[in-house]
Amino acid sequence: MSTVQGARARARLEVTAAIKDEARRQLAAEGAAKLSLRAVARELGMVSSALYRYFPSRDDLLTALIIDAYDSLGQSAERAHEAVAEAAPLERWVAVCEAVRRWSLDHPHEYALIYGSPVPGYVAPQATVPAAARVGLLLIGVVRDAHDGPGGLKELPAVPEELSAEADRIAADLAPDLPAPVAAALVVAWAQLFGLVGFELFGQFNRVVEEREPFFRHAARQLGRGVGLH
Repeated sequence: MSTVQGARARARLEVTAAIKDEARRQLAAEGAAKLSLRAVARELGMVSSALYRYFPSRDDLLTALIIDAYDSLGQSAERAHEAVAEAAPLERWVAVCEAVRRWSLDHPHEYALIYGSPVPGYVAPQATVPAAARVGLLLIGVVRDAHDGPGGLKELPAVPEELSAEADRIAADLAPDLPAPVAAALVVAWAQLFGLVGFELFGQFNRVVEEREPFFRHAARQLGRGVGLH
């Protein structure tokens, strides 16, 4: 790459980062539904036509912000897991869950973007899936290690007959090497994890739970036991 091409690439990265930063500021102030490319361009001193060369539409900008948020969350969870990689599976599970909570409390508007109310008129494209899956795959990996390890997993009750085929499908899609009841329990735990975080972040625990951190840690352990961890 020539010096000129390198300078252009760096300049494009810098402008892209500035656009995203201003868009995140607008998310915090107005919410995702009111995100406007024209408003972003105006705040950055750009004409709208120039900004469209970076993000052709509001949805393209939203997609970039969503992927960044999922990746940031995933990186935080992965770092927390690496720090306890030699610990027992239940401790690793709890460490990942606590990292999810910490990230969410530190990035409330980005959390709301990816786990809050859907943005009217926006449909997330397939490009968001790999980033969105990072935390889930990490938790599945913890359970898989426990299943394959010397202690194994605690045996879970069979799913009801009317859910048997659905549990088999979930297992085939998410973790074909795990028993179907475990795969179904993982989906339950996934929903409960983000339900706990969302309740805390959006104020539903006010005047209900005062000691939030130990409460969450206890709940995360319960979620881990619910998927068969000892």
